[in-house]
Amino acid sequence: MKFFIDTANLNEIKEAYDLGVLDGVTTNPSLMAKEGISGEANVKAHYKAICDIVDDNVSAEVIATDYEGMIREGKELAKIDNKIVVKIPMIKDGIKAIKYFHNEGIRTNCTLIFSAGQAILAAKAGASFVSPFVGRLDDISFDGIDLIEQIVNIYANYGFATQVLAASVRHSMHLIKCAEVGADVVTCPLKVITGLLKHPLTDSGLAQFLADHAKAAGK
Repeated sequence: MKFFIDTANLNEIKEAYDLGVLDGVTTNPSLMAKEGISGEANVKAHYKAICDIVDDNVSAEVIATDYEGMIREGKELAKIDNKIVVKIPMIKDGIKAIKYFHNEGIRTNCTLIFSAGQAILAAKAGASFVSPFVGRLDDISFDGIDLIEQIVNIYANYGFATQVLAASVRHSMHLIKCAEVGADVVTCPLKVITGLLKHPLTDSGLAQFLADHAKAAGK
């Protein structure tokens, strides 16, 4: 499973990368705004700064919702760095744009996936990744993990190369459940990844080891 971090914060990205487990970054206009990044030139410069930290897979989202606009913006984003994956919304013109970019050899991430049908369309069009939103489905009493499993199974049936990127992953158990059902990628806040480090028996065991060592050393 690949770990992506869902943020535009450079310090968080560096921390995750230094941990040695980071495979990519997803971000969006809301996360950019949260970091105070605005204006086309500044946004592009920030994407480049992210690319300079990580090895690959930086999802950069288009703002346009019409076909021509998505093509224009996607081309500009792809020019920033070869690590860029153009993030396209799950709408009719988005599917058309994904097909265009696939034919041009530009990777895409189809976002705002909430059904298996949408995931099939995106894969048929040639999306590199699809992003089903686990937490947002949970919010409306649908099981987001069930959708991840359904898409994974459908893709396996037909040999789709599209990777299932579980998004809106809000806590460490979400991540583990996504791993259990075979998601190719999870994207989440840094705290979800670092949450995997925590277990009370690890803490108590280490404390006991250190206490025993101090006792044996006569301290």
